[in-house]
Amino acid sequence: MTTTHKIVAVLILLAAGLAVGRWSAPAATVPAEADGGGAAAEIAPPAAAAPEIWTCSMHPQVRLPGPGQCPICAMDLIRLDDGATSAGPRTLELSENAIALAEIETALVERGIVERRLRLVGKVALDETRVATISAWVPGRIERLYVDSTGIPVRAGDHLLELYSPKLFAAQTELLQALASAKRLRDSSVPSLRATADDTLVSAREKLRFLGVDAERIRAIEASGAGDPMVTVTAPIGGIVVHKDALQGQYVQEGTRLYTIADLSRVWLRLDAYESDLAWLRYGEDVEFEVEAYPGEQFHGRVSLINPVLDDRTRTVKVRVDVANTDQRLKPDMFVRATVLAPLSSGGRVIAPDLVGKYLCPMHPEVVADHAGECEVCGMQLVPAAELGFAASDEESGALTIPASAPLVTGKRAVVYVRAPGLEAPRFEGREVLLGPRFGDRWLVLEGLEEGERVVARGAFKIDSELQIQARPSMMNPGGGGAAIGHQHGAAPPQPASDGGAVRSDAPAAFRAQLGAFAEAYLVLQAALAADDSIAARAAAAGVVAALRSVAMDQLAGDAHMRWMALQAPLRVAAERSAEAGSLDEQRAAFEPLGHATIAALEAFGYTRESGGLAVFHCPMARGGEGADWLQPSGATLTNPYFGAKMLRCGDEVRPLARDR
Repeated sequence: MTTTHKIVAVLILLAAGLAVGRWSAPAATVPAEADGGGAAAEIAPPAAAAPEIWTCSMHPQVRLPGPGQCPICAMDLIRLDDGATSAGPRTLELSENAIALAEIETALVERGIVERRLRLVGKVALDETRVATISAWVPGRIERLYVDSTGIPVRAGDHLLELYSPKLFAAQTELLQALASAKRLRDSSVPSLRATADDTLVSAREKLRFLGVDAERIRAIEASGAGDPMVTVTAPIGGIVVHKDALQGQYVQEGTRLYTIADLSRVWLRLDAYESDLAWLRYGEDVEFEVEAYPGEQFHGRVSLINPVLDDRTRTVKVRVDVANTDQRLKPDMFVRATVLAPLSSGGRVIAPDLVGKYLCPMHPEVVADHAGECEVCGMQLVPAAELGFAASDEESGALTIPASAPLVTGKRAVVYVRAPGLEAPRFEGREVLLGPRFGDRWLVLEGLEEGERVVARGAFKIDSELQIQARPSMMNPGGGGAAIGHQHGAAPPQPASDGGAVRSDAPAAFRAQLGAFAEAYLVLQAALAADDSIAARAAAAGVVAALRSVAMDQLAGDAHMRWMALQAPLRVAAERSAEAGSLDEQRAAFEPLGHATIAALEAFGYTRESGGLAVFHCPMARGGEGADWLQPSGATLTNPYFGAKMLRCGDEVRPLARDR
């Protein structure tokens, strides 16, 4: 090898060594020449690829390093980057693929006239302002009855009976004597005697007037100069005799009731309205109703009173309706079925086109005027219909509404997920809203949304669950940073909702034992639904109703008694609906409110169960993705009553239900 070849070989070896050293050595700062000076540049090693994470669209707490199937529901896993990425504390970004897999659907926030058709039942009743009681003004004996039975129509001034009264005859004699004395002393030269005689005459006339003798009869007695022990009792108003207490030959005392007359030209309806109906009822509102006697014929009246006191036995409020009955076809105690069509404006006012700009009487809703003034019946000042809860004009905008499945409601909070417009990657933002009353399958929105926005109508609970898993603010965890609920195994039990369930009421041991027996009946129903056994579920639901009736509320007193009364009503309604359900789907639909009410009752009072405590279980897939709770023995194998064999293990035990205070 020549010298030149040796030099070339050495240079090649040196270059190779430098290359190997540069590759294996840690990153170093080397000068990089540039115009006008040198700038430092850092050469970093290639970034390591982030490990893949695969999750389940139905159970997002599942995090696995590779593809496969969900260990809970056996669905194919998806890559986490196809799922959610954060764009804010309350915002979740989802790909179109993830939205399709999670079956998330959105709906528009719409503005329009919200109408609800309330159906009420009740009876026809007498108008108490048109009822008169005729009593005896003087003691005596009934000599003759002109009206001798009930149901007879009379006019004002008609004769009812004749009464023989010695006391009345004595008062007439006093009048005649006073009249004679006044005439005799009229020309007396002593002024005091004349004045005394005149005063005595006035007193005698007043005495007769107080005994029920009118001025015309008094003048007739004075003209004839003879008294009459017989007095004729007349009808003060026209109407129907609805009660007759007078009997021929009966001796009566002053104040004895003789007749009751009712004017049936106007009657009342007494209707029962549930608490949820009150938001749609207003004084003066039109009510349409029908009676069994005239099928297909519609009658109308106006609401004249909404009772300010709730009936704690039936949990209803009495609503009084004034009805014109000039043909008297409506009879007291007739059963009626009433309908109230109540449209609401954006401000929650009832829209009544016939009352726009009108004035109403606060006591007589049938009095409607175009201008302010006095009521023609009672003389009270008329008030604008707008002050009574009606829309001020027919141009008021409609109300904002969203589907009933959109909001997640817990206690007093309601959260909806809004899809942000105009973004390539779909983004959903959690937003608290203020809800008005619910009507059918939609909610009235008072604050928090704008017309034209899109809200998640199906799948909101899935989005909320993902935010919980990421420890970000959500419906169940407004502050974020806490452990998630749902299927999150090993997570700390969440606190009860702030709707009063965590506040215990004093209850004796016997009462808690009866609640324990009710809980056992509930568990039988839960097991039947989980086993897809509709026949057994129907029998178990009847057992739940019977167990609830066996809970004796007389063991409670004070605040505890009142609290049980409030909790018993939804329990009773839910239990009866569950017992009346037909198909298995209907039974499961009725089971959710029963479970909610049962959990609230047991949390409020505690329960006694010898075989151990109970726990609250939760399935986020129940009710079309809205989620639902139920009770099972603590530590028991989960059996889902909402899906049965289809998804028997879907859900998790989220918290124990304490038995003792």
